[in-house]
Amino acid sequence: MAEREGSPGAGRLLAGTAWLVLLLGLWLWGREVTDLRPGTSAPTTGDIAAVGRPPEVRLPPALRPLGGARPQRVDIPSMGVQAPVVARGLDGRGAIDPPPFDQPGVVGWYAAGAEPGAAGAALMVAHVDTETRPAVFYRLSAVRPGDTVRVARDDGTVAEFTVDDVQVLPRDRFDARQAYGVRKPGRAELRLITCGGTFDRADGSYTANVVVSAYLTGSGP
Repeated sequence: MAEREGSPGAGRLLAGTAWLVLLLGLWLWGREVTDLRPGTSAPTTGDIAAVGRPPEVRLPPALRPLGGARPQRVDIPSMGVQAPVVARGLDGRGAIDPPPFDQPGVVGWYAAGAEPGAAGAALMVAHVDTETRPAVFYRLSAVRPGDTVRVARDDGTVAEFTVDDVQVLPRDRFDARQAYGVRKPGRAELRLITCGGTFDRADGSYTANVVVSAYLTGSGP
């Protein structure tokens, strides 16, 4: 999400509105939701656009879910991202508490949800930019199906995910089931989420969310 540095009021508003939409999906944790629509193309930040699955991409089979372990780092080679992961919960208003605004290079994991690599859909959220520079998920919408996401876990293992869908979901038509529901029963899945669309200065938030979906396809030390 975006934080406008030096503008405390804007930051508070973003915390209460830009992230509030994530609450709509919390009840889906652990549920197995199938027959979801593919992603749609839409403008995001800058000149980057998100797409759904190109028909020519061949995706690997899913790996059986791993045991539970907390994430420590997320690596996204196609973005050049290697970022620390911190556990986050809900803030005083009941919204997901994002990484601190002064740590734009940190990714937050919703610790009350699934652990990355375990069965279910694990949620990771991070800022797209600050008032002065891009943040860790600035190029999230440039990720494509077939790309790899690796999550280093505190049991010494690395869970490797393959991206199978990239969506831009407008806030005024946000579908929580589409964003957070488990795509296929029994899989270990991952969601990477940040802001997208355009920045509305009138209400201090972005108009959409970028949602990257991935599923477990490998593991190693």
